[in-house]
Amino acid sequence: MKFHHETAEIFVPDGSPEEAALARTTHMCIAAHQDDIEIMAYHGILECFGHPDRGFLGVVVTNGSGSPRDDLYAHYTDEDMQKVRRVEQKKAAYVGEYCAQVFLDYPSSEVKDRGNPQVVKDIRSAVTAARPRVVYTHNLADKHDTHVAVVLRVIQALRGLPAEARPEKVYGCEVWRSLDWMHDREKVIFDVQAHENLAAALVGVFDSQICGGKRYDLATMGRRRANASYLESHGTDDSTALTFAMDLSPLIADPGLSIADYARGFVIRFAEDVSSKIDKLA
Repeated sequence: MKFHHETAEIFVPDGSPEEAALARTTHMCIAAHQDDIEIMAYHGILECFGHPDRGFLGVVVTNGSGSPRDDLYAHYTDEDMQKVRRVEQKKAAYVGEYCAQVFLDYPSSEVKDRGNPQVVKDIRSAVTAARPRVVYTHNLADKHDTHVAVVLRVIQALRGLPAEARPEKVYGCEVWRSLDWMHDREKVIFDVQAHENLAAALVGVFDSQICGGKRYDLATMGRRRANASYLESHGTDDSTALTFAMDLSPLIADPGLSIADYARGFVIRFAEDVSSKIDKLA
């Protein structure tokens, strides 16, 4: 693969040739920032961890230069932070036994630029080379602009592939907004309670974020446990950790579907559910 930015990189944790590593891919996460993969796509990592017939591929779209920083990293420049965050992401890829980790290295401004075709081309190239069965990315209701831009570029890239080259399933996952609000019948629910030590290690390796002022490690594990406990009000917990996702697969299968209308539909049905309960009980 040849990507747009010369600073793009493919890292293979076990040192095998890139082509062979990518060929092992069955599950793939396309994320905006370093550590987003470990927060939102732990289900995919678990699906592949310890299974020689499956491979998890991570793709980080941005260079991570604009992250908040404090403590040890308070005086780091944007260039310093990019280097640190890339090293941290490689550590996570090694710990999680990813088949490969791709860094596309775009500034966020380029990802959010609707007129820039390069991001879509690079994502499409990565998917074409890896041919994953399952893709995880951000959800359409995420409140972070760069996250929303990434999922839009992912949808565009996948829609441009021949039908036989598209993944079987595409999921929009939680980072900067929980999907607890979605109607239960529409949530994709992933049980991620296995290997809690691995889950903690994957998020905990991003010291520049945690020490830098954001306790993503505690927040991520807490959200998963809260999802499990608050899923069902009239039953006991079946899991200690759940993540939720939107099924984005219909948007890939039918390129004529409006992305905005599809996302709005989830919100409308949530509002209708709230209104119906009030009308019934008031």
